[in-house]
Amino acid sequence: MERRVGGRGGRSWRPRESGGGSRPAPTSSSSSASYGDRWRPSSSRASHSASKSGGDLREDLEGSTKVRLAEHVADQDVSSLVGTCPDMCPAKERGQREQFRDLTVFERLNGNPQKTSSALAVKKFCRTMSTTNEQPSDIRPLPVLQKTLRYLLDIVDSSNHPFEVIHDFVLDRTRAIRQDLSIQKIVNNDVILMYEEMVKFHIISDKRLRKNCGKADISSLLHLNMEQLIKSLTSLYDLYVINQRSSDKNYNEAEYYSFNLILQLGRNRNSISLWLRKMSVSILQSKEMHFARSVLRHLRVGNYRRFLKIVAADSSYLQFCLLEPVVNEVRAQALLCINYGGYKLHPYPLSHLSHILIMKEEDLESLCHDCGLKTCKDEAGHLLLPTRQEVSHMPKTLQDFGFLASEN
Repeated sequence: MERRVGGRGGRSWRPRESGGGSRPAPTSSSSSASYGDRWRPSSSRASHSASKSGGDLREDLEGSTKVRLAEHVADQDVSSLVGTCPDMCPAKERGQREQFRDLTVFERLNGNPQKTSSALAVKKFCRTMSTTNEQPSDIRPLPVLQKTLRYLLDIVDSSNHPFEVIHDFVLDRTRAIRQDLSIQKIVNNDVILMYEEMVKFHIISDKRLRKNCGKADISSLLHLNMEQLIKSLTSLYDLYVINQRSSDKNYNEAEYYSFNLILQLGRNRNSISLWLRKMSVSILQSKEMHFARSVLRHLRVGNYRRFLKIVAADSSYLQFCLLEPVVNEVRAQALLCINYGGYKLHPYPLSHLSHILIMKEEDLESLCHDCGLKTCKDEAGHLLLPTRQEVSHMPKTLQDFGFLASEN
């Protein structure tokens, strides 16, 4: 039976917050043409926060897939280790971690830092693990790994702990899941679905971590999360290629390929072109890849109105999570462009500008102030943006503003 777990459907562990889910098609106004619809993309800034922390990491998606695929195919004739561990954490590891008080808050039995159980403890990621020194009793088979992943995602959805604490725990334990899958060289549709869930976790984590970007340690968490997102996507793409020989159909392949294109915003177009040439025609012609390529094109030419309209109308939830930092930067750049190109004697009505940037008027006022731009009111009390203001700048940190709801 074929299953759907894509960005538009998926599990119930998505953060329940406003702005998630689908967004309505935006309204537009043709009278903005006098100020132009284009802005010059910033050359001094990365395309978004993920690019700042994970730029070099994306090389894995551009140059090493063939090597890893060759290694995997060569290993197909070599007998793989088959795990026999029945629990989420091997009994030997549980005992050692109890002895050394190495239990997280999610693994402690009745809050005791020296006591856990098979229903609470989850195997940790180990950098030095290899097939030469691991026993089958230390490796979890696929059904146990599926159960473990469901358990971890339930923690993400239901825990009352700070998200940074949850993320640190789940990120490490999902790395261990990928490690056990890799050691056993399991390739099937069930494994692909697991990798898609883990990619989804990292994408949504990026969104949730950015909401706490004022904290000192968040930047390192964002970097680590982006690193694991790239690695998970790289492995997932390998699995897609290897699994093409089977009859299993995957509904989400096009959307998950589009994530890489979105992550490439602001990077060298030649490397993206080479990557796209290797794509199958069916994937290239999918609506998900068409959306990602349109976003990339409008961002490069500086057509901010078209960029925002497409994102607001056509992005899936997961695509928007990756694009949200870019949307915030595009709005700020567009606002500075409008200020520079406006006529000084005719202030710009914020009510009209809010439709162009597809955001609420009060959010737009906050963005103006973040950019160092002053606002005023006319005799009727309507907010205005005086243009040609000399003191303006890109904000050091950008707030996340939702899209303006459709009036239709």
